[in-house]
Amino acid sequence: METIKYIVKRLVLALIILLGVSVIIYGLSRMMPTDFVDQYYAGAIANGTMTQADIDRIKELYGLNMPDAYLTLTVGEGSEYAGVKVRANTKEDTYESEVKYGKSYLYWYTGGTNMTTTAAQAYDNSDNIRIRLSQDGVYQIGTIVDKGVVPPEDLENNPDATIEYELVFLPKESGTFTLIETEDMSRSEIRNIQVELSNGTKYVVKVEYRVATGGEKAKAILGGYFGWLGNMFKGDLGMSFKFKQPVAQAIFKNMGISFAIALVATILQFLIAIPLGIKAATNQYGVVDYSVTVLTMMGISLPTFFFAAIVIRIFAFGLGWFEVGGIVSPKLPSDATWIMRFGDTLWHMVLPMFVLVVLSIGSLMRYTRTNTLEALNADYVRTARAKGLSERSVIYKHAFRNTMVPLVTLLAGTLPSLFGGAMITETVFSIPGVGKMAYDALIAGDIPFIMGYNMFLAILTVLGTLLSDLMYAVVDPRVKIGK
Repeated sequence: METIKYIVKRLVLALIILLGVSVIIYGLSRMMPTDFVDQYYAGAIANGTMTQADIDRIKELYGLNMPDAYLTLTVGEGSEYAGVKVRANTKEDTYESEVKYGKSYLYWYTGGTNMTTTAAQAYDNSDNIRIRLSQDGVYQIGTIVDKGVVPPEDLENNPDATIEYELVFLPKESGTFTLIETEDMSRSEIRNIQVELSNGTKYVVKVEYRVATGGEKAKAILGGYFGWLGNMFKGDLGMSFKFKQPVAQAIFKNMGISFAIALVATILQFLIAIPLGIKAATNQYGVVDYSVTVLTMMGISLPTFFFAAIVIRIFAFGLGWFEVGGIVSPKLPSDATWIMRFGDTLWHMVLPMFVLVVLSIGSLMRYTRTNTLEALNADYVRTARAKGLSERSVIYKHAFRNTMVPLVTLLAGTLPSLFGGAMITETVFSIPGVGKMAYDALIAGDIPFIMGYNMFLAILTVLGTLLSDLMYAVVDPRVKIGK
């Protein structure tokens, strides 16, 4: 009963911790310098097929929009929509560096350039009212009756598909517009708009420009965060921009290969590091101790990408024993049996596993050595020796069990490493695991995937910590759960 109460208490605490972690992850993700949506549609903006307003609407749909400045239009008397205000996001540097010193106000208001004539800018409000200004002088005002995104299954089934924004705009008033300009107006003075509808009605649309306040930016960030958090509680981590499939599906579909590599590497790490640590401790300051220490310190000090490059240079390019790149050999026959395919996959995993094991045994070995030395100097070990027990029995029956107690803390980091993938190693060896996917998503600025992946690691870390606490009671009967 006490154990159940303890587990429930820890799970409640874990939820609070994960909530705090989610805030940090979201904040860091939003501060990334790379933006996938901006990069992806940069060409479309350059050739005039899309405007910045279109990009902003896509970001807003995913809760990623960050207001920089606003253009607000107020409809004048004479329109059915008199007094209505609509606005669009703009860039502060667009006004300061371009419009204010020479760029046409028409291009700014319509989101176009002197290279295009078909650009159009949409100004919306919370009542789904829209004003549309086209670079060719067409003015429209009406309502938006529907909006959404292309269904995820359509994106997944079509590798050439793009994340598009769908809506139905129903214009109620249409006509033409011109900018109200006089010779005595300075370049920095905002121009209003003169509208003439198709029925001859004329009215003025007032234009205001202002920079977004810190509160408005914070509101946008918080709105995006709570929207993402609500979807996460529903089990929806969002749609990956780069991989064009749900984030959860992308993670779990590519987690198998990462788990297999990490599991074998972890088993080998413990099988090698713990005996080496005990051997070094029982031969303190001897040849074995110094030799093992030097080799393990080299392993700890070497960067993963550097050591992996050396291994590839020697065993793949130099000796030609292994192939590098993926997990399937291009020379494998198409009619190969499953045993041949399995063996080929294992052969491709040898070098990545070797790198992971060599670089990870050092810290575990030093940890085991230190704990064993401490145990060997304890009173109960001296008592065991005084009773005439063999040195082997003293070490492995008495000292080793107490050495294992601190090692249990390493379980907290085992789960993330098993299921989260080895980002650098998988990238260097081109292993299609979840670690390489995370690296590719990070480079591309795929925020939904990055956030989902990091929350996945955070959950595994919290569960691993809970598991390590429970294991204390297994290896040390003196520890009572809930006390």
